[in-house]
Amino acid sequence: MNALKIASKDLQIFFRDRGAILTLFVLPLVFVAVFSGVLMSIGVDEDEAITLAVVNLDVGETAQILLEGIDNAGGVLVELYTEDEAMSLLDEKEIPRVLVIPDDFTAGMDSHHQVTLQLINHPDADMQQTEAVQLVVDGVAQDMALESQIIASLELMGEMQANAPEEFQVFNTERNISQAQSQFESAQDQSLVSVDQRIPGQTEKRKDDLREHSAVPGIAVLFVFMTAQTAAHMVFDEKKVGVFRRLLAAPISKLDILIGKMIPNMIIGLIQIAVIFAFGVFGMKLLGLTPMSLGNDPLALVLVAILIALCSSCLGVLIAAIARTENQIGGLSTLVLWVLAILGGCIIPLFYLENFLGPIPKLIPHYWANLAFSDITVRGLGIGDIMLEMGALLLFSAIFFAIGLWRFDFD
Repeated sequence: MNALKIASKDLQIFFRDRGAILTLFVLPLVFVAVFSGVLMSIGVDEDEAITLAVVNLDVGETAQILLEGIDNAGGVLVELYTEDEAMSLLDEKEIPRVLVIPDDFTAGMDSHHQVTLQLINHPDADMQQTEAVQLVVDGVAQDMALESQIIASLELMGEMQANAPEEFQVFNTERNISQAQSQFESAQDQSLVSVDQRIPGQTEKRKDDLREHSAVPGIAVLFVFMTAQTAAHMVFDEKKVGVFRRLLAAPISKLDILIGKMIPNMIIGLIQIAVIFAFGVFGMKLLGLTPMSLGNDPLALVLVAILIALCSSCLGVLIAAIARTENQIGGLSTLVLWVLAILGGCIIPLFYLENFLGPIPKLIPHYWANLAFSDITVRGLGIGDIMLEMGALLLFSAIFFAIGLWRFDFD
């Protein structure tokens, strides 16, 4: 009860500060809008098709089928050039590679003879893009060669059965070839075999999805933990004017005093998360950006939000306990909180950080907060799947509070 009275008083003081309200509730929405737009634009750049210059020396229909197959395969965009124009641009490094279709391509494919496509690469061409282009061209060409060989086999079978009695010729050559071609066309639209690639320890969502939707939970975690500095400032100001000495003179325990100081920070943090997530669902759509999902488990979302607000509040107690001057709270804590936010995935998506920082982000509470939110909102996981993240946040909270209570100077 004493803790609630202290919390009520602190909340009334906080909501009179319009500057603090602007910083904690309006500024995060600006960050969300900006970072969401940036991350989504990065996704567009990464998904852009590789342009492939093509010199088509063949005027037959089979060459056109090859070009259409490369375009439809995805990832490669065909652009036609004359031979002189393409070679000139290749020499000038204006284009990185050229695919040359020989003039006998259609005749060779129709007569089932070997033909050679030439992929000419500039020495400075990106090797990964070259390999990707070669895989696409090889795949389309091999499919066409297989179809040609099957049709040739059917024609040969038809010739072998030509002299058989009529009652044994149930399917003629034309009907067999027509049926085979129909199957080829059907296979283009609906493959009989699909490959589902998964990496152990990772979920099914693509990195594009994670990147585009990481801004909202990331900024929410960033600003919720920023309230730790606000809480530390409020505690320091009250210590400076002797509020803690007066509270100690009353029948109130030190534990009640600290909990009373933590509750307002938790409430503010939960309001922040609610406002930021509401903007992510409704505001993003109004701005023409992809709205976020709240996942499939509302209870898990609420519990994680409470644990994040609790961890931030305990961190505020720790900062107030360690800092000896107002400048230390303002300067040092700002630096520490921003560094933790960056290393913990609030600004840079986690899958990028883990590629070059390894396990370091796991030593930061922001990492587990971002991971928990991403698991719920992006991957659609529930409470049973995020027990590790919740346990980590609870552990950090206990450590921060224990050290803060031990080091706190109530005088």
